[in-house]
Amino acid sequence: MVKMSKHSHRNSSDGYPDAESENAETDKSDGGRGENSGAQRSEAQDFAADLASKDPADLAKALADKEKELAELKDKYLRALADGENARKRIRQQSEESVRIQRENWLRDLLPIVDNLERALAAARTSGATAKAISEGIEMVLRSLLDLLKAQGVTQIESVGQSFDPVRHEAVDHVASAEHPANAVVEEFHHGYQIGDRILRPARVSVAKGTRSEERSEGENDGSDVENR
Repeated sequence: MVKMSKHSHRNSSDGYPDAESENAETDKSDGGRGENSGAQRSEAQDFAADLASKDPADLAKALADKEKELAELKDKYLRALADGENARKRIRQQSEESVRIQRENWLRDLLPIVDNLERALAAARTSGATAKAISEGIEMVLRSLLDLLKAQGVTQIESVGQSFDPVRHEAVDHVASAEHPANAVVEEFHHGYQIGDRILRPARVSVAKGTRSEERSEGENDGSDVENR
């Protein structure tokens, strides 16, 4: 007779699971999965049975209602797209119309100036025309142009006698001048113009570079400053 050791037989109460308990747990997990799949099959079968129990005419009507609802939603979507496109076209047309009106108004304001030029030219071509009459005609045209620019917010930049400003002036020459301090604008070759605070065109000017005495005095002042330091 074969004797078995006391320690050769261990059950689950000793903290060591035996083969039977492991198999039982495996069966439980397999059973859970089987229950889930069975429930799903049962729900599918119930749905199929419910569908089969309904009248085909009712199903056809429900399908037709859904198709009608889908068609209505599609129609609303297409209408919204069309409304958006029409709004963009309308805004673009209004913008182009506004630009066209502004351009026409600007050109209409130029026509009286053309009329004045034609009158001045006709007067200059007459045999009895004098230099004074011609100059008066040109001055009239110039005043008309300046009034037009002023109506648009454009003004001339005052330059002669002012301190040189690189934003408002463009220096094309530096000259010695006893009448102007150094860095002052002596002469203006063409006017500068601005609209509000924005410079349309800087004035082309000549700038005083100062007399020799001023340069000498500045040099002496610089030397005295160095000695004082």
